[in-house]
Amino acid sequence: MEPAVKQPDAKDQEILAILSKEARIPLKALAARVGLSRSAASERVAQLERAGVIRGYRADIGQMDRDVIRAFLLVTLARTPSMSILDKLAGYAEVRRVSSISGQLDLVVEVEVPSIDRLNNLRDNIANGPAVQDLTTLIVLRRDIDREQ
Repeated sequence: MEPAVKQPDAKDQEILAILSKEARIPLKALAARVGLSRSAASERVAQLERAGVIRGYRADIGQMDRDVIRAFLLVTLARTPSMSILDKLAGYAEVRRVSSISGQLDLVVEVEVPSIDRLNNLRDNIANGPAVQDLTTLIVLRRDIDREQ
């Protein structure tokens, strides 16, 4: 029998909030910011990794070129959950954000690409996976409100 997975507590949530913005923060600095010893913070991070709450670390590259095409890929999966599609999407540098949603669709994938050709190639690579039942592409014409920066 597998041990029960512990739900992240308030301290874990604090750690996750920091790591989501600063994935490369030194463990010593992370521990100090959340008020734990280095070993306690290290153990919590390791537990979050083992539980699958932290699935990886990545570099979040800022926009370098204004001539970027943004699009949303609306994905319906053949079966849920499908971790394989999340792993596949994480492998594409152009994928900026993936959200699991409720309703008729399963995922909203936000991408930034340098050209329509790259968007078509990316879209085809994702759509042809066995986990994907349907994929719709919406190209962003402009952002009228953007509070992320």
